[in-house]
Amino acid sequence: MDRSTSHPSFSRLAVIASSAAALLLVTVALGATLGVLTRSQFREIEASWADYAGVAERKGALISEIRGYLGYGGIIHHFKNYVLRQDPFYLEETETQLARLQDVIAEFRGLPLSPDEIGALDAIAGTVATYESKLPIAITAASAGWDPARTDTLVRVDDTAALAALARLDAIWRDVQSQSTRRIFAAVGQGNTLIWIGFLSIFALVMASLVLGWLMYLLVRDLRLAVRELGRELAERQKLEGAQERLATIVEQSPATIVLTDTDARIQYVNKKFESLTGWSRDEILGQTPAFLQSGETDETTYRELREQLARGESWHGVFRNQRKDGTSYWAETTILPLMAADGTVQNFVGIAEDISDVRRAREQVVRAQKLEAVGQLAGGVAHDFNNILTTIVGATHLAALDAPAGSDLASEIDQIEIAARRAQNLVRELLTFARREPGEPQSVDLYSIVTEVALLLRASIPPVIRISTPQPDLPMNVMGDPTHLHQIVMNLCRNAAEAMSGMPGHIEVSLEHSAPPNGAEDRPDGWVRLKVTDDGPGMSAATLEHLFEPFFTTKPLGKGSGLGLSVVFGLVEELGGQITVDSAEGKGSTFSVVVPRTSVPVAEPAAVDAPPSGGAERLILVDDEAEVVGTFRRLLLRLGYQVDAFTSPTVALERFRVDPTRYDLLISDMVMPDMNGEELATRMRSLSPDIPVIFCSGYRPERVRLAGPAADILDKPVDPTVLARHVRTVLDRAVHAAS
Repeated sequence: MDRSTSHPSFSRLAVIASSAAALLLVTVALGATLGVLTRSQFREIEASWADYAGVAERKGALISEIRGYLGYGGIIHHFKNYVLRQDPFYLEETETQLARLQDVIAEFRGLPLSPDEIGALDAIAGTVATYESKLPIAITAASAGWDPARTDTLVRVDDTAALAALARLDAIWRDVQSQSTRRIFAAVGQGNTLIWIGFLSIFALVMASLVLGWLMYLLVRDLRLAVRELGRELAERQKLEGAQERLATIVEQSPATIVLTDTDARIQYVNKKFESLTGWSRDEILGQTPAFLQSGETDETTYRELREQLARGESWHGVFRNQRKDGTSYWAETTILPLMAADGTVQNFVGIAEDISDVRRAREQVVRAQKLEAVGQLAGGVAHDFNNILTTIVGATHLAALDAPAGSDLASEIDQIEIAARRAQNLVRELLTFARREPGEPQSVDLYSIVTEVALLLRASIPPVIRISTPQPDLPMNVMGDPTHLHQIVMNLCRNAAEAMSGMPGHIEVSLEHSAPPNGAEDRPDGWVRLKVTDDGPGMSAATLEHLFEPFFTTKPLGKGSGLGLSVVFGLVEELGGQITVDSAEGKGSTFSVVVPRTSVPVAEPAAVDAPPSGGAERLILVDDEAEVVGTFRRLLLRLGYQVDAFTSPTVALERFRVDPTRYDLLISDMVMPDMNGEELATRMRSLSPDIPVIFCSGYRPERVRLAGPAADILDKPVDPTVLARHVRTVLDRAVHAAS
């Protein structure tokens, strides 16, 4: 055997032998010592037995009585039965047992007690006192007929401490009894088996060694199990930490804002989305309430309902218009939830909100578009009927003016009729523009000239106490648009500013300047132009600004405004590819800013003024479903020498035309008529006479006319008689020239 391997074995054996010898000597010494001390221990046991027989036995009896009063059929049992059943029997039993238990506790206190026993008796007495204090409530509940569940909640007593104290008393008593018994048996055994003390000591040593070995084995096994369990717990903890980290990541990266508050609405946590959306950092708002988000547009009723629902433990869902740190606002669809503890109480509140500003704006735009479309259809129909009426009024006024003596009262009255008709014509033009039934004819227009013309017209029609300032021409400010539409934009904005002052002194300033692109638009090579109309009038409230561009919305008294002016402006600016904004507040005046694309195309030279219209002897066929319009046009054309066959039915007119298609030199027709529209009528007539010229007079200009042969002229109703006469002559002459 190798020495290096045998030496550790001998060493371990020497250690074991030495330990065994030492243990043997200790055992012999212990036996001798026990023999010497046996006599004195017997004397001690005699004294202990006397104490045991006199005190411990009585304590055991008292503990048994206490256990009876606290156990089944005792105070707790009868008290709970009385609460639930409200039977006087249980009340009597409870009161009797409480009194007896107090007597038992008092007797127990009269015995020699250790500090632990005194503490246990105090705990039991405290519980008994609690039951006695709750008994009047139970008696009141029984007499008042309260619901047992409610009474049970009010009088429920935690008797855990009393039961634990009773168990402690019993354990102390049993421990004393066990100690006395062991001491007696030990002393007797030592006295009777003193000669075997050595063998018992050795046996005890062997058993102790075996027990020690077994305990070591159990220790190692438990240690291995503990290590394995610890490993599993560590894995579970890592898994839980990973889940918590993922949850925290989800909350932080959530597209919705998340706010956690305590029950006093003090903010404890906000996620990154909240910071980015509102502009507030966590450090700035922790400990505050969310009141800093309020924009003032949510009424107190909503907040009261919110608080009431949360107080009931219910969630709340709604939409707020919140305010960012920079003063801007956003719409948030918000859900606020109470977080409940295990006992059913509210621990926290969590608010989850989604920014729906874009969705809400899109929805409002859709609603506005639908409203505009519906009102536009109505406006188009009304404008069509007005134009027929105005055509008759304007035509009849023109004919009457031809017969009225110059400078007479009759001529003056006719002039007033014509002025009123022109005003009505402007209103109809606004209706048609609003309804998009009168497309513009884009061309390069100098905005300086438009502003100057509008200022001249306004100075003659507004109170002299209102000043108008216009810009001086600097650089060309040409835009591509319809001159009439641009005139409407400037006129409506300036007239709106003047009417806002209600005749009081004030100042209207119109300015033109180069501008950056409006929001959402790109830069252009020709750039952008900004038209600003500023007044120092009373300004507008937030509620007025919200509906400012809606059709037929007006703050003027009934009969003082149509509510179309700014709606028309809004539509025309959009048609130009521009943008209009308003900056106003009550008491601070208003500024309207219109940004439209600029053009480098030069403005065309004005056309020469045409000569007065002349007549002729050609035969014309006139068709319009309105008898008044037909009559007015016929009288006008007859005065100019033409031969006119007039019809109010397109079907009858077509039948007459079929009789002799070569008889007529020109067709003048309305576009919108029952049974057959003007385009269809002209198509059928041209199938019989392909070269017949056509003039359409329409309440609104169609986007496209599909007609074979020469292009038709289109005149807008109400038709100025001079314009009609000039067009009739021009079309007839053009047809003669084309035929030759």
